[in-house]
Amino acid sequence: MANKKIGSFDFFLMVCLIIFWGSSFVVVKELLLQGLTPIAIATFRFLVAGALFLVALVVMKVRRPLSVVLFERKDILMFVGLSLIGVTFFFIVQYVGIELAGASVAAILVCFLSPILIALLSMRIFNESLKRKQLLGLAVAGIGTLVVITGGTMDLRSSDPTFLFGSLILLLTPILWASYTLGGKRLIEKYSPFLVVAYVSIIGGLFLVPFSLAENSLHGILTLSLQSWGAILYLAVTCSFVGYFIWFYVMSRVKAAVASSFLFAEPLVTVLFATVFIGENITPLILAGGLLIFTGVLLITRK
Repeated sequence: MANKKIGSFDFFLMVCLIIFWGSSFVVVKELLLQGLTPIAIATFRFLVAGALFLVALVVMKVRRPLSVVLFERKDILMFVGLSLIGVTFFFIVQYVGIELAGASVAAILVCFLSPILIALLSMRIFNESLKRKQLLGLAVAGIGTLVVITGGTMDLRSSDPTFLFGSLILLLTPILWASYTLGGKRLIEKYSPFLVVAYVSIIGGLFLVPFSLAENSLHGILTLSLQSWGAILYLAVTCSFVGYFIWFYVMSRVKAAVASSFLFAEPLVTVLFATVFIGENITPLILAGGLLIFTGVLLITRK
């Protein structure tokens, strides 16, 4: 049963995860600057990660013959749906958003809005009504979101069309992530976190292949530079292979809202990495919008 409080070891794991995931936005932006497409990056990342998970499952079965490494046939649709939502569609949308709106904005919208949706969906599932403080939080977060997606101008007409389109696309990512998190939490009540993450990554990676074939980018995996391979391996190993296991492992031990609260720190990591490594500038108004969304999250999620 999930606990309300988080232990010191779980806290350490989540700090590592936030560093991995926060820096991943910048790594992806760097790969985009090198000429890779969003779909190609997502495909290469999860083909590598899927291969790692497949090897791990085989090793697990060889070392412990009685261990469960397959899921039941009746759960196929659940695994397929979770793979499409949490890997295939999520990362196509996120990487396109990073390309158009930037790493920092992507992190703000994904990480600050996701906990709100997770909390709201949890309330819906358990038939809890919204309190006045939570309604205020929704309003504050809504204003902050508008500030961020318009680049601080608060005027949709005067915003950079590319930036605005990227920001609007990124609004889909919190919806996908919240659905993925709550759906995954159901599965880890039945299977181990590692098993769930492994199959979601493998299946999600395979579903990315047709998209990469359609844009004729799959062959690019054979011509990647050493620098690009290093970035892909970083995304596959730390952010997927290790990161996803940490996420579902901690989710199996604490409540969803508690684990999701760590996402608040992720945009800070992203902004720091983006400023230092790729020279990305973020305006004070966008930071203010992020602060408003963060305030709204606190009002909604805090008891």
